[in-house]
Amino acid sequence: MRCVVVGAGVTGLAVARELQNRGVDVIVLERTGIGAGASGVQPGGVRQQWGTRIACTLARESVAFWREASERLDSRVPLTLRTCGYLFVARTERTLDRMAANVRLQNEEGIQSRLVSPAEVAELVPDLRVDRITGAAWHAEDGYFDRPQAVVEALAAGLALRRTDVREIQRDGGRWRVDDQRADAVVVAAGVESAALLAPLGIRLPLVTEDRYLFLSEPILERLVEPLVVVPELAFAAKQLADGRVLASDLAARGDAAVGQARWRATIRIGVQELLPRLEFVDYTQLVHGVYDVTPDHQPILGPVSDGLFVACGFSGHGFMIAPAVARITAEAVLGGRPEALDVLGFDRFAAGRLVPEPQLV
Repeated sequence: MRCVVVGAGVTGLAVARELQNRGVDVIVLERTGIGAGASGVQPGGVRQQWGTRIACTLARESVAFWREASERLDSRVPLTLRTCGYLFVARTERTLDRMAANVRLQNEEGIQSRLVSPAEVAELVPDLRVDRITGAAWHAEDGYFDRPQAVVEALAAGLALRRTDVREIQRDGGRWRVDDQRADAVVVAAGVESAALLAPLGIRLPLVTEDRYLFLSEPILERLVEPLVVVPELAFAAKQLADGRVLASDLAARGDAAVGQARWRATIRIGVQELLPRLEFVDYTQLVHGVYDVTPDHQPILGPVSDGLFVACGFSGHGFMIAPAVARITAEAVLGGRPEALDVLGFDRFAAGRLVPEPQLV
């Protein structure tokens, strides 16, 4: 069997690797280069705190892979999943109640997250102003790769890749043709470009592009904040990476950076003043722009969209986190299986009105 995978981001590479491991002849077609799109700028976060059962399931499966990344992948540098913990902070009882519902669901799925009191938050994040919060959700095993681009490169090792700007996907008798490549199956994993590639075939993927921005400081020797702190009510998040850089974000930042940057910096400043005064004098010298490929329910689209034609896109910012599970599901579908996840995440859910909105977004 021969398969063409379109897109050399983390998802396309993980899918191609899984297919190759199962004996499929695979080639990856990529316009620019390995991890040249969203996979090249994402910060490498891996978490299991989600608000839907399917997202928890995919995250739990994937983190088992990521914990063994150095053993499973051929990399020139160590691939270490650093478990700093993710802390979702609630300022009101209403938000805390929503987090409590998420934690109950996560616990049912075998994820050992928990609610923590303001006093416990003070122990987890010294100097966080706990008099201004009602509590938080915490999972100590959530974390990040300090070199996520090295993970993407390692996934590409041993794969056949060709740099080409894919223009056309067409039927070719009982097979498929992608430009000049013929195959029994095609997997489109091209992020926000996936919709445009499939539209000429009459396949309308409900994808929209959503801007995202991260601010980064220069490396700081002093450790200022260890967990990732997320405050949904302030649209604020911050953490310190292994190399000493502090990452901060206005989670609502959208649009033109030239127009919005001052406003986004103000959001970060308010979050720091309200809750994390230890970061008051951090200077964020770098602004990194990325994009999410977003679906109406913020869940991915996986599986067949036509006979022999498959998609893996619409990750709404968590494609890196769940790439191993997505690779397994997609490979099984290409080889004729019907993984249970496709009953939830298949393309047909949009026409059938079976959306599964994910509430725990960052």
